[in-house]
Amino acid sequence: MGAVYLVAGAAALRWAMHRAGRRALGPADRVTLVRALLVGGVTALVADGGHTWAVVALAVPALLLDLVDGFVARRTGTESDFGARFDMETDAFLILVLSVHAVQFLGPWVLLIGGMRYAFGAAAWAAPWLAAPLPPSRARKRVAALQDAALAAAALALLPVWAATALVAGALGALSWSFGRDVVRLWRSRERGTALIAHRE
Repeated sequence: MGAVYLVAGAAALRWAMHRAGRRALGPADRVTLVRALLVGGVTALVADGGHTWAVVALAVPALLLDLVDGFVARRTGTESDFGARFDMETDAFLILVLSVHAVQFLGPWVLLIGGMRYAFGAAAWAAPWLAAPLPPSRARKRVAALQDAALAAAALALLPVWAATALVAGALGALSWSFGRDVVRLWRSRERGTALIAHRE
């Protein structure tokens, strides 16, 4: 599974770089690449069926480096749409993998956390207005980090089941709020665009 992740990830990254007209990764992108490799390790461990402490041992550095790549991008003046998308997709996949791992502790409902980003992307195929760009949001970033932290804490199995369930359910509530807020923003932008076109006509 780890080899599949590396091959597929490398191909996706090369395609994204070509599409963005990038010949090389910037300083912050290289930090994100390290995070992506750690996520690959987490993916391999989860696919192998357990290794809870090893999963957390790789997931935690990936979470901490998530605080670094944005800082590096700002300090070096290399912020870009490509870097933001690379960072977001790495976050989303780590959340998905950790939610799969958490099923054994909390049940299949936690897959709602990992699947929400991909359900949103699928919905955009049917409703293209959902694919419109959104302004940067620190709240969105913090909510994503909360998902990883809550799932990693649940994976340690140190909390009582009721406490882990409450923690992850709270994270799911925050994620639902974040996506709901973005959908409302996109809908309002669509309505303003439709009204502007009608006015011009």
